[in-house]
Amino acid sequence: MQVIVGLHNPEPAYSGTRHNIGAEVIAALARRSDSRLRRGPRRVRCRVARARIGTEPALLALPNASMNVSGPPVRGLLDYYKVAPQDLLVIHDDIDLPFGRLRLRSGHGHGGHNGVRSIVRSLGTTDFWRLKLGLGRPPGRMDPADYVLSRFSAAQREDADHLVADAADVVERFMTDPERAMELAGGRRP
Repeated sequence: MQVIVGLHNPEPAYSGTRHNIGAEVIAALARRSDSRLRRGPRRVRCRVARARIGTEPALLALPNASMNVSGPPVRGLLDYYKVAPQDLLVIHDDIDLPFGRLRLRSGHGHGGHNGVRSIVRSLGTTDFWRLKLGLGRPPGRMDPADYVLSRFSAAQREDADHLVADAADVVERFMTDPERAMELAGGRRP
């Protein structure tokens, strides 16, 4: 079973922020598969949904922890369901990609993303998949943390919705054909 985790900050104040776009992809996948995220088992600090993406079973998950400490909940999720890191796909924002771009990769470092850094530290490996959603660099001298914790402008919101839909399309393709999904998302194997 593939485990698909969207990184986010679960507090309501962060809903709709750039940093939470990974959670928006999970919500889109849940809608498409007619599944619903619910509280996970007691030892799993994530909201989870069993889903069928295309013909393949998957577990969608959102950690119940802030972005920068996503690692322990993700580790607990994989341990509970007895899933290897190689069957993990983490969806997250990336300010080093131009706005609207996607990149699917496996086996690379954290790239400065604190949520991914926490997962790498907790799992002890970089051998898992990542789907990065490009936010672009902050304007001017804006602090990157302030940028990712802000909401999309009204003009960008429609484009962000398209980015979420495109990312969900890539995940659906990934479930049956990872190589083709990487071509669609501009990624590559290490």
